[in-house]
Amino acid sequence: MTDAAALDRDDPLAAKRDEFEIPEGLIYLDGNSLGCLPKAVPARMAEVVSAEWGGQLIRGWNDAAWIDLPTRIGGRIGNLIGAGEGTVVAADTTSINLVKALSAGLALRPGRKVILSDTGNFPADLYMAQGLIRTLNKGHELKLVAPEEVESAIDDSVAVLMLTEVDYRTGRRHDMAALTQKAHAAGALAQWDLCHSAGALPVDLTRAKADFAIGCTYKYLNGGPGAPAFIYVRPDHLPHVEPMLSGWMGHEAPFAFDLDYRPAPGTERMTVGTPPVLALSALDAALDVWDGVSMTDVRAKSMALGDLFIEEVERRCEGFGLALASPRDAMVRGSQVAFRCAKGYAVMQALIADGVIGDFRAPDIMRFGFTPLYLRYADIVQAAQTLERILREETWRAPQFQQRGKVT
Repeated sequence: MTDAAALDRDDPLAAKRDEFEIPEGLIYLDGNSLGCLPKAVPARMAEVVSAEWGGQLIRGWNDAAWIDLPTRIGGRIGNLIGAGEGTVVAADTTSINLVKALSAGLALRPGRKVILSDTGNFPADLYMAQGLIRTLNKGHELKLVAPEEVESAIDDSVAVLMLTEVDYRTGRRHDMAALTQKAHAAGALAQWDLCHSAGALPVDLTRAKADFAIGCTYKYLNGGPGAPAFIYVRPDHLPHVEPMLSGWMGHEAPFAFDLDYRPAPGTERMTVGTPPVLALSALDAALDVWDGVSMTDVRAKSMALGDLFIEEVERRCEGFGLALASPRDAMVRGSQVAFRCAKGYAVMQALIADGVIGDFRAPDIMRFGFTPLYLRYADIVQAAQTLERILREETWRAPQFQQRGKVT
């Protein structure tokens, strides 16, 4: 059996837990949906609201440098995902950024009509691609294949390979560098969704030569509910990208108030409207927890936490109808583990009521996220013990655990 206490004593990230607000007695295994609150955020928000908004009013755009938040915070995110200076901007939502990136990619490959993705991609990404195809009305096609068939499906008909690096349900991980290389060899571009990658595992967009990347900041980056997303454009593409959403903040000179659009020279051209100052300020403060953190340490702990959870659940819960849905090999798994369970929704509600928070994804996935900055190995063992007790005592059968909320 694994000595969780010894692992916690030797954990190089152990002190980071003190930088988060974690309710007493709660084991939080849902950081892959919404990260915990960093302790520095409330004070920073109070300062922005009272001193900057309240005291400076409109002067805050210059005096508090509100106008620079998208590019400055984009640079901080870029440091975590292997992106060069000036290639990432924090703005809008993941879905809106997907449309920006995908429309730009299709315009760079005008003779091709296929957007290739997989059936494990997050549905919202597919919905946005479908809507873009209808809007463009130029005969584009969204082609979906099984995740394991993506590589063989890349051919000279593909304009853009559009993938999420880590599957939102199972945690299966695509090989970004290999698939990007294959796409380029076929003359296609590669666009990556990093929602379950940024802050969870080492990402190197520059080394992988990714063309575009998007992602959210409210999961492993702990930016808060609805926090602004980010978008990356490979530098050599920027001079050729004509944004489909040609917004005021993406203009070369917004305050010249020209009647004709001219894109800004850098990644700023991928921004649209007025920056959400309060949300960006919260994200900025949240990113402070990453100062001095090694992504190698994060990845090592993430894999160890996942391996420990699989070991403990399978040892304790054998015979209760659970089946591992995630890759067993941690090298091809993101920072989450999923188990299939026919009564998964009710079991998860019972777990949450007992102080272990994960989440459920239809039709039968119980999903557990591992956030190395604030989780302990002892938490993993206790979570597995709680799951075992709920299954043995069948407490999940209680009527209150059968009622489905709007959010699962």
